[in-house]
Amino acid sequence: MIMSIYIDFHVLQTVPPSCVNRDDTGSPKTAIYGGAVRARVSSQAWKHVMRESFKNLFKDEDIGCRTKFVAEMVEDEMLASDSSLDKTECHKKAVEALNMAGLTVKSAKKGETEKADALFFMSKKQAKAIAEYAIELNLKDKKEAEKVLKNALKENPSVDIALFGRMAANDPTLNYDASAQVAHAISTHAVENEYDYFTAVDDMQKDDNAGAGHLGTVEFNSSTLYRYATVNVSELSETIGAENAAETVKNFADAFVYSMPTGKSNSFANRTMPDSVYITVRKDQPVNLC
Repeated sequence: MIMSIYIDFHVLQTVPPSCVNRDDTGSPKTAIYGGAVRARVSSQAWKHVMRESFKNLFKDEDIGCRTKFVAEMVEDEMLASDSSLDKTECHKKAVEALNMAGLTVKSAKKGETEKADALFFMSKKQAKAIAEYAIELNLKDKKEAEKVLKNALKENPSVDIALFGRMAANDPTLNYDASAQVAHAISTHAVENEYDYFTAVDDMQKDDNAGAGHLGTVEFNSSTLYRYATVNVSELSETIGAENAAETVKNFADAFVYSMPTGKSNSFANRTMPDSVYITVRKDQPVNLC
């Protein structure tokens, strides 16, 4: 039996009146847990700001980009390698190469840019490799080109791809299993959302009109959140190597502990530091202490 090593991160963090993560109606997200309505911040919201933090923790070449504009990424790398290349021809080759690699980059309407049919997570190194092959390879030798380009898109994953995974619906061979999991943060107690009724003054309003220029309400709550994340260090090491995994786990910890989703932050100035951080190393399984 192969044993895996898991590092679990548990954080308690008090957040003052805020709306850091809202639903489609503008309300702070909630969840029913233990028979009570709890404040909730989605896993996706926290992973997004963690990935933003990675830009300050890792080298630019070690992080990826999740986008539909993958052809532009490859085109930029082609032009960076040789500025004398024709931009239009580079873009055409980039689209052709990516389609051969297993993605589906749709033809665009006049004046628009070709886009993949779904968001795709691609590392800078992968974009550079695709660009090099697109310039050098004879793409008319379709069988050989597909093999080489697919390998280029599979090798050299960025740290965020290794941590959070990648899915390519059209070609499962391009998928990466995530070595990290991030839970939805929920409050340790019941909450009731409140409403802030506000007015905005028109600075050029006439003196004889005392009315407000705008009226509105903002929904908010305040809570102490329990936050949890875990990293399968063994799986991460298999993907990017043991030495890189050690640095990646350290930076993952920094990003998870110190980040905060930015929803309505200008209105509430709700940025806080954790009250408590508890880290465990396990060999049996990751355990959420919620």
